[in-house]
Amino acid sequence: MNLIRSLLFMLGVSLWTIVFGSVLLVSGFIPLLVRFRIVWYYRRGFMWLMRYVLGITHEIRGRENLPAEPSIILAKHQSAWETVALQDLVPERTYCVFVLKKELIRMPFFGWGLAALQMISIDRAAGREALNEVVQQGEDRLQQGFWIIIFPEGTRVAPGETRRYKSGGAYLAARTGTKVVPVAHNAGECWPRNSFIKRPGHVTVSIGPAIETTGLSQDEINVRTEAWIEAEMRRISPHRYRDGIGHPAAA
Repeated sequence: MNLIRSLLFMLGVSLWTIVFGSVLLVSGFIPLLVRFRIVWYYRRGFMWLMRYVLGITHEIRGRENLPAEPSIILAKHQSAWETVALQDLVPERTYCVFVLKKELIRMPFFGWGLAALQMISIDRAAGREALNEVVQQGEDRLQQGFWIIIFPEGTRVAPGETRRYKSGGAYLAARTGTKVVPVAHNAGECWPRNSFIKRPGHVTVSIGPAIETTGLSQDEINVRTEAWIEAEMRRISPHRYRDGIGHPAAA
């Protein structure tokens, strides 16, 4: 049954992506905020398919922790689910951009949409230059009123596991004095990493208290962010941890 659900979902989301990717490809003359409004409808279709085809529902805790001003969201990354769903965290009538690798921009349809929305794309192999790109583009997006979402572990991580938190998001926050909002979730329980087959279930998204970054170094910001997210992961998915250092529990 889950295989059939997953096949139907992939068919539906592929067609949906082709439609919206094609629209955004020729949307250069349309104001940027209108393009984001178009993508709002894409997200609605994606989430509808998630709920009614895959059977994946979700809840969001801690919305009261979101600052009034655009901030930097540093979130756990377990699946493709959060690349769409987390965009709905930001306050109404505001929008967000992701920091992502440049290779994604080259993807047909999906990448066209990312490019049209002026996501922050970087060459992850460029080292310090990549950090400078994050700051340069990030300052511009923040000034335009956009929130920024970054996955500090840099790649999808299976439930119960932890990877080193990279410094890009913390570096941007330290350089700009922007608040950081830590976010934990367990989407990987329903949408396993590198798995075609998804499972019905309920995703919990938890928003932590905003971290005031003024006067903090990037390392201090990273430590506080990681501490909150990883502690919250143990509350959301206690069955995935056998100890306090990010080792997965036995199957």
